[in-house]
Amino acid sequence: MQAIVITHPGGPEVLQLQNVPTPQVKPGWSLVRVKGFGINRSEVYTRRGESPDVHFPRILGIECVGEIAKTTAPEQLPVGQRVVSMMGGMGRDFDGGYAEYALLPNHQLYPVTTDLSWAELAAVPETYFTAYGSLRRVHSERVNSLLIRGATSGVGVAAVKLAKAMNPTVRVSGSTRQPAKFAQLRAVGCDEPLSDQAGRLQTDAKYAAIIELVGAKTLMDSLTHLLPSGYCCVTGGLGDQWVVPEFDPFAIPAGANLTNFSSGEANGAKAFNEMLSVIETHHLDVAPTQTFDLAHTAEAQAALEAGDSFGKVVVLV
Repeated sequence: MQAIVITHPGGPEVLQLQNVPTPQVKPGWSLVRVKGFGINRSEVYTRRGESPDVHFPRILGIECVGEIAKTTAPEQLPVGQRVVSMMGGMGRDFDGGYAEYALLPNHQLYPVTTDLSWAELAAVPETYFTAYGSLRRVHSERVNSLLIRGATSGVGVAAVKLAKAMNPTVRVSGSTRQPAKFAQLRAVGCDEPLSDQAGRLQTDAKYAAIIELVGAKTLMDSLTHLLPSGYCCVTGGLGDQWVVPEFDPFAIPAGANLTNFSSGEANGAKAFNEMLSVIETHHLDVAPTQTFDLAHTAEAQAALEAGDSFGKVVVLV
């Protein structure tokens, strides 16, 4: 099969298309014919050598969508069944989705029935499930104001769309460092685009719920915009900073809640299909903003890193 193999850290050019042996099934694992996968920030970090637990050579890819090609669980995962998979060590502890085929544990292969195209479905798993889990953490279905910090990212755009579907009355504000992207944010349903300059939100407004996608770099500023009894969920690390130096717990407003979400902790076919139902019931536009083929996966990662990136980047195999 063809796969994108990385043998050492570096820029996008270290992602090389190679011919490698197709994996053979083993007990508890099934082979997926990959139809597509999304590009994620964590894969960029791994490519740069910023994931110390990942050893090279490796086929990256923390998610994929496709069909069962060979199965060890024919009742649950018959050949031809459409599936999605994400996290659980994909592309890190074992080879992931940047390939024509992926050998994956049965317990993290989620059967789906959907009318979404492969490009649309490939844009969903890690991105929309992360947004969905984060929205549930901050109880977005019953608040009247929501701030998404880092709203032009793939997860940010997904969070805007899902928030409006789950709670049509919520007023969604979304931040970006580039005011030129305000129109794009409004187009996906953001009520109030906000400028984020030097790590500070350019508003005095406070919110009942905040999804923090920039991460530790802007968390302390986000907390100044959280209402008492509100919820702030730290989900992302777009700011490339993972620790808040000299964190002051009293910065959390009295009665407010600070939590976090990681898609790896809440995986499951039931939860994923609940989220997929929201997408299909509300006819959400989940199409990726950029699409590449397998041979141009390096260019896909470069596109995600570019300053004008907006929304989800997908590779179709």
